[in-house]
Amino acid sequence: MIDYQAVLNTIYQDIVQETDKGEIASYIPELANVDKNIFGIHLLLKSGETFSVGDSDKKFSIQSISKVLSLALAMSKVGTDIWKRMDVEPSGNPFNYLSLLELEKGIPRNPFINSGAIVIADMLVSLLKHPKEDFLAFVRDLTEDTSIDYNSKVAESEMQTGFNNFAAANLLKSFNNLENDVSEVLDFYFHQCSLEMTCAQLTKAFYLLANKGKCLANKNRLTKSQSKRINAIMLTCGFYDEAGEFAFEVGLPGKSGVGGGIVALLPNEFIISVLAPGLNERGNSKLGMQALEKFTTLTKQSIF
Repeated sequence: MIDYQAVLNTIYQDIVQETDKGEIASYIPELANVDKNIFGIHLLLKSGETFSVGDSDKKFSIQSISKVLSLALAMSKVGTDIWKRMDVEPSGNPFNYLSLLELEKGIPRNPFINSGAIVIADMLVSLLKHPKEDFLAFVRDLTEDTSIDYNSKVAESEMQTGFNNFAAANLLKSFNNLENDVSEVLDFYFHQCSLEMTCAQLTKAFYLLANKGKCLANKNRLTKSQSKRINAIMLTCGFYDEAGEFAFEVGLPGKSGVGGGIVALLPNEFIISVLAPGLNERGNSKLGMQALEKFTTLTKQSIF
């Protein structure tokens, strides 16, 4: 038996002593004031047992981690038709890179780069009667937690400064890969990214991907096949242009966000989330990456 609490305590003691904590994502003004000393881990076993250390109950902006949840909702509604409008290949480029989108005629490489997530947002705007409310209800249903909400200040901050996303959306529109009005799609997309959650809530939201598509309430929200495919995309595309490094060092499907969060999982075993707001040069949580590498090393648990 693994003493998970002892493992988390060991990681915490090591990580908090690190002097280089990375840099805050200051290009989103509302995130610029976050304390880079925050650090927490939460582990949820498939059995329901939980373990945590540090600031695991502190709310933060999940940012790109939300792309997995929007993909899950879209996939549950339209299935494989999603792949008519995007690919499932690693981009090998930063998450907001535009030249590849133009080169490949408006077909995003995968749903986790910004252009791909904007196409998913466009699908949900078409599919949902009240997109923002319905997406929030979906996340609350996954977690059985009605306290989860958007941070309207973060959404507004992104709307005011998200010029690259406006460029991507207009480029998609020019290639006829956006059905709805650009401003409507981006309003939904920015709200989606502004979702505030704790590490504990995040592990609950991703429970269905460790449980063959069944959420905490044991309801089927995805098929086994859909769950498997999302995990595969997380493994190959979940960390921007550092996905290979994460697979190499950590060996788990996962997703990061520029709010400093990372969530990762081992199917049929556990979901683990980490919060450390300082980012490395590729936009992933610097200490979060280190913590998860230590976790799989100490527990000897990964998909490989």
